[in-house]
Amino acid sequence: MTDTLASRQSTDTHQKALHINLDPRWYGTVAEIGAGQEVARWFFRVGGAAGTIAKSMSAYDMAVSDAVYGEVDRYVSEARLQAMLDHEFALNIDRLGDSRGDSTSFFAFADTVVARSFRGGNECHGWMGVKFQAHPHDEPSQIALHLRMLDVEASLQQEALGIVGVNLLHGAFFEHHEPEKLVESLLDRLSTDRIEIDMIRFRGIEFRSVDNRLVALQLVQLGLSGVAMFGPDKEVLQPSEVLRKKAVLVERGSFRPTTVVNLDMLECAMTKFAAEPGMEGTTILPLAELTMRNLLAGGNEVDRRDFLARAELLAACGLTTMISDYFDYYLLAAFLAARTSGRIGIVMGVPSLLDLFDERNHEQLQGGILESFGRLFKNDLKLHIYPLRRSAGDELETVDNLSVAPAVRPLYDYLANRGSFVPLDNFRESCLPIFSRDVLRRIAGGDAAWEDMVPAGAAELIKKRGFFGYARSAD
Repeated sequence: MTDTLASRQSTDTHQKALHINLDPRWYGTVAEIGAGQEVARWFFRVGGAAGTIAKSMSAYDMAVSDAVYGEVDRYVSEARLQAMLDHEFALNIDRLGDSRGDSTSFFAFADTVVARSFRGGNECHGWMGVKFQAHPHDEPSQIALHLRMLDVEASLQQEALGIVGVNLLHGAFFEHHEPEKLVESLLDRLSTDRIEIDMIRFRGIEFRSVDNRLVALQLVQLGLSGVAMFGPDKEVLQPSEVLRKKAVLVERGSFRPTTVVNLDMLECAMTKFAAEPGMEGTTILPLAELTMRNLLAGGNEVDRRDFLARAELLAACGLTTMISDYFDYYLLAAFLAARTSGRIGIVMGVPSLLDLFDERNHEQLQGGILESFGRLFKNDLKLHIYPLRRSAGDELETVDNLSVAPAVRPLYDYLANRGSFVPLDNFRESCLPIFSRDVLRRIAGGDAAWEDMVPAGAAELIKKRGFFGYARSAD
């Protein structure tokens, strides 16, 4: 995917802005708050802007901004962006529709951004979007995204913001029929070292066939973001907004399919997590996490049908889903800790804990397993460990009797004694014999016993949609 982005770097921002200016179809407003008129400047710089820009405006003063767009709790927010897009688009239709609506596709572009302040240290991020007609008199379509600016200087952040804005407008006008190509184009003339895009949402008549969960997946595949999220309602979410000030409990798995064991693990951990000192009244966000490594386990490309099957089942179970490119647990922990002041817990089974104590899995770090664990267990993070019985009659493997390599035994004992492991001894015995690989085999083989191994809502979806090789004709 990096090669794909690199191959597009020759696409010049100047050419894109001029292409828009010279096309007589597009006419509208550019409204920007917080980091200067960085997008509008491109259209005036290249010439011919009178054919494209009906109005360019900024409203830096909060009172002025509220007077124009209405009051909001936070000025750099999706709510403010939506108010700007709706207001400016409606004004264009009201003021210009009669005079030029038969030949013009109207648009409103907006961004609300906080760049690096004079003192520094602030989060540099913003919301950007475009609401537009693909053809005259069309119902509007819309693209909205959240971005983080990674340059250390405000002037470079502003420059990057202007380029992304031009890329978004050019993509909306000329590549809306190819959303995947549009997403790839957002970082033309930039790199992921300068801009991160962690949420993008397509809406409207031109995007009626777009599944925004697949777009979220694409963001992570392209390296535009390390994480993407969507809720049980299948709507994509902006991670920082969702995680802010919450305690987070995340279960990593393949969820292929979601089983009753997956839910029992999370429910047991929720009970333990909520009972910890200081957690009374705290909002806990449970997350089901899929890693890109897991999704790519079958090759270099994600099987989209398989991905959507997993996503649909997690939604049916009422879970918020996270896709991450953080296979190493310490990277996942660092991402979460940067976005919430609440406690963080990770739910895993005994096999995952054994993998975690395999020193070969930490060779990428100069400090090996010690460095990895030093990063992971910062901020009082705890691992909630679900037991394992490999087969009937075998001893139950738990935190208390787990056999690890002699070289890491002292490290294991140290972490256990300091309370870094929370044994999930409140498990349901009936769940222990259930393994997802066995469930998959039974689904494909027509063995109806699998239906008791997955949540009821998930079973109905598997049968209705023919997921994971289920033969619907067998009904």
